[in-house]
Amino acid sequence: MVISGISLLVWSADRFTDGAAAIARNLGISPLIVGLTIVAMGSSAPEVVVSINAALNGTPGLALGNAIGSNVANVGLVLGIAAIVTPLHVRSATLKREIPVLFGIMILVFALLIDSEITLLDGLILLSSLGIYLIWLTHSAISSRNKKDLMLEEMLEELPEQMPNWKAILWVIIGLLLLQISSRLLVTGATSIAYTMGVSEFLVGVTIVAVGTSLPELAASITGVLKGEHELAIGNVIGSNIFNLLAVLGVPALITVVDVPQQVLVIDYAFMFGITVAVCFMAWGQNNKPGEITRLEGSILLALFIGYQIYQFIVAANA
Repeated sequence: MVISGISLLVWSADRFTDGAAAIARNLGISPLIVGLTIVAMGSSAPEVVVSINAALNGTPGLALGNAIGSNVANVGLVLGIAAIVTPLHVRSATLKREIPVLFGIMILVFALLIDSEITLLDGLILLSSLGIYLIWLTHSAISSRNKKDLMLEEMLEELPEQMPNWKAILWVIIGLLLLQISSRLLVTGATSIAYTMGVSEFLVGVTIVAVGTSLPELAASITGVLKGEHELAIGNVIGSNIFNLLAVLGVPALITVVDVPQQVLVIDYAFMFGITVAVCFMAWGQNNKPGEITRLEGSILLALFIGYQIYQFIVAANA
């Protein structure tokens, strides 16, 4: 159920995103706005739908693990492998403006988690912050559209192809239906694994589910760096991590209170925070030089990710 759920989830998210992006472009919405909002949100659709079904299924710990684990996988697995394939260079001004925003969001989420739960009010704060972020990102990109920015140029080149409205609407409907079915398969299978192994839903979410829902970012990043689209590969990861923190944690809180064990905050969230800060410093650069994630740094990121997964399996073995 987990394997089939992940496979179908990835495929249906792509179809939904392609259809939604085509409808927006057919309505005359700027391709830049489509890329920064609809396509960016579509890449996090698997995590969001899984979190909704986890909350409805009474296992919000799975949603919490999915959000934190996906962020760790995006940085350690996705960027680690991408940098090993070819060193990543960062020159985009838009991307460098997003890095401090990610820092601020991680601090905001930590402040909301420190009382060991995510309440309805917390969820509303997170989703309101997501709306503010999207408005700021769109306004910032539009105001600098006449300036050369590699990330924005690469993003426009990778937009889904245009299609007639009837086909786009059909893909949106099929995508939404299959997203729901596949996420239910994944949540049910993951919950069963947790019960069978006698471990928490969080642990399954932070390992199996998180890695599975991060596979689209891995495939897109490797494809991108092979085509020389370094900025887009890093931008996708930073954008996805922002969506995971604000939407994947915010939406389940509208359905039920999400408990956050202190161990999760002290170990898992702290590890996610640390590895994200490290990669952002790599991407930022020093002394007015472009940022770069070298093959050595990529190997370190991948090793940290593998070490984190080994730690989780040790925890599971001792449960």
